[in-house]
Amino acid sequence: MTSPPAAIGIDVGGTKCLAVAVDDRGSVLDERRVPTPRSDDDLVEVVGALVAALEGGPAAPGAGGGRATAGRTPVGVGAAGLVDRRGVLRFGPNLPGIVELALLDRLRSGPLRGRPVRVDNDATCAAFAETEIGAAAGCADVLMATIGTGIGGGLVTGGRLLRGHHGFAGEIGHHVVDPSGPPCVCGNRGCWERYASGSGLGWMAREEALAGRAARLVELAGGDPEAVRGEHVSQAAGEGDEPALGIFERVGWWLALGLANLATILDPELIVIGGGMVEAGPVLLEPARRAFATLFEGAAHRPAVPLVAARFGERAGAVGAALLARA
Repeated sequence: MTSPPAAIGIDVGGTKCLAVAVDDRGSVLDERRVPTPRSDDDLVEVVGALVAALEGGPAAPGAGGGRATAGRTPVGVGAAGLVDRRGVLRFGPNLPGIVELALLDRLRSGPLRGRPVRVDNDATCAAFAETEIGAAAGCADVLMATIGTGIGGGLVTGGRLLRGHHGFAGEIGHHVVDPSGPPCVCGNRGCWERYASGSGLGWMAREEALAGRAARLVELAGGDPEAVRGEHVSQAAGEGDEPALGIFERVGWWLALGLANLATILDPELIVIGGGMVEAGPVLLEPARRAFATLFEGAAHRPAVPLVAARFGERAGAVGAALLARA
């Protein structure tokens, strides 16, 4: 990194923590990614270590809450789950072992003390990035869906982030689309993210593999159908494998179903798709677009609502967290 960052943003997702340093225009200068830890203390420590790494120096020892980083760069953290207005991560379905974590207070009194810090929901951060300088720049009413391990949501109405009374607005992955569907990590059954997320992609792929209909996926998983994961589906689809492409068709239909339901309620100008799954590109987005046009109420009698990929891709949450920290 050739110049000091204007801000640092960290997206705490179900699988990885992705951290970026951005300049005054929001351009990414540098990034780091590590597996998401599974305890409160480890998460606080990892955030401090990522900030130190992006500032280009070692973390300085500090009393009362881990290592303190020496810089003064503003830091934003977006976490997957219910983050209230005081920066407490109440519950994250895809963050097992991390519950009722006063993340903002822990960071301010520990590794990030003495510097500006902000904590919010990761998909809310992503929506901020994309409406400020990304794919939805200039749009006043936007639905952001982040498709990764689970599904997160960010809402912009009238040009302002919509957070809800408690700060929990946008937990779109956990609206139920099939009450008799598979169990979800949140404790319910048939949540949307069970069908249209990276986890859902892997689940559907394992079903196909166990039924003997996905030879290439089993091969990529080392011969074990139970070991098939979403990344194997993406690789096989990139090779033109028909079963893998069929799985993406199914996931795309489920993605479109949830988006159509939400668009019917919210009437957005634009829908932005971010998160790690968007890296699959047209193999996911094209089936979703086709299905969306058939599922959206009165599609032939209303202005089109485009489904577009996030400008910042899987980095949108981290970039948005950095921008919110500066703001």
